[in-house]
Amino acid sequence: MKTTEPTITPLIVPASIDDDTAAEFRAYGELNRQICDEQVGLPDLAEDAAQVLPGWRDDTDSLDRGFVARVAGEIVGMVTISFAQEEEANAAELDMLVPEAHWGHGIEKALLAHAEDEARARGRTVLQLWSLHRPEETERMLVPRTGWGRIPATPLSDLAESAGFTLEQVERNSEFDLRSDPALLRTALAEANAHAGAQYRIVEWMLPTPPELRSKYAAILARLSTDAPSGEMDFVAEVWDADRVARRDARMTESGRAVSVTAVQHVPTGDLVAYNELVIGTDRTGVTHQQGTLVSKDHRGHRLGTIVKCANLLRWQELMPHSPVVSTFNAEENRPMLSINERIGFRPVSYAGAWQKKL
Repeated sequence: MKTTEPTITPLIVPASIDDDTAAEFRAYGELNRQICDEQVGLPDLAEDAAQVLPGWRDDTDSLDRGFVARVAGEIVGMVTISFAQEEEANAAELDMLVPEAHWGHGIEKALLAHAEDEARARGRTVLQLWSLHRPEETERMLVPRTGWGRIPATPLSDLAESAGFTLEQVERNSEFDLRSDPALLRTALAEANAHAGAQYRIVEWMLPTPPELRSKYAAILARLSTDAPSGEMDFVAEVWDADRVARRDARMTESGRAVSVTAVQHVPTGDLVAYNELVIGTDRTGVTHQQGTLVSKDHRGHRLGTIVKCANLLRWQELMPHSPVVSTFNAEENRPMLSINERIGFRPVSYAGAWQKKL
């Protein structure tokens, strides 16, 4: 197959999505949706450009950079790179966005090499890459180093393997039908509340987080980077405080997203020990995304995961009656959380492979 040498330039990040300079960034959002549609038939896995722009403009907690490949002036692909800003961070997280029509002409290899150069220039020693996969069996199935789950080989996974990446983990993408009968959720929630007992209580809010809860919420958000199953992926322990929560809230609300948080508070200490977030974009008839769910290691075994999931889903059915489904990702080895999902009606719709390369 003929190799095409693209011209690669930095992605322009505009001040506003409506600026004269925003066309390239809007194209990035459209390309992201196209890739998700081509790979797994789920374009709504990608947030639109307007929703992600506030995060790109604020480098305090995560530095985002993108590069655009063109051939004869036409955009033929992009790669984005995210750098956690903690001092101990080693990894650069890549997202490869080359559509089917332009794959196999050397464009994806040129973008990957460019991203690796950028990561090295910023002192990173680890590259991380995610691939999307349909829920199907093919002749060549890939098993991660965790031993949990399997995914069919794709052009992107072939690229990762040939470039020296290792498949570390498989995540399951599941959807919950928000139009389903809530009776199952109510029953599961009542049983979980009875099991947890009076030492735990539910706390709920819409972003922005109330000032009096920011420090407590920061503490449980920080645990997501260390307590959630991640195989051998090199994730830095994130540093959170009340100010970082406020910054995150501002980015989310500025983009027009609505976010519902259901948390469980440990009554004796006042700590927030479990949480679930549901997020929707400006189109309130679109897909809802579960931003994060976690039960602190010290408080597992009390069905707190069931509590936060069921309570937030019931709340969301009332808050966003026109959203059809909730989409969530969970590690295949996270059997406790997957068991909750399966019990209350989530069904698998796609999978993701987590790839890593040591430089």
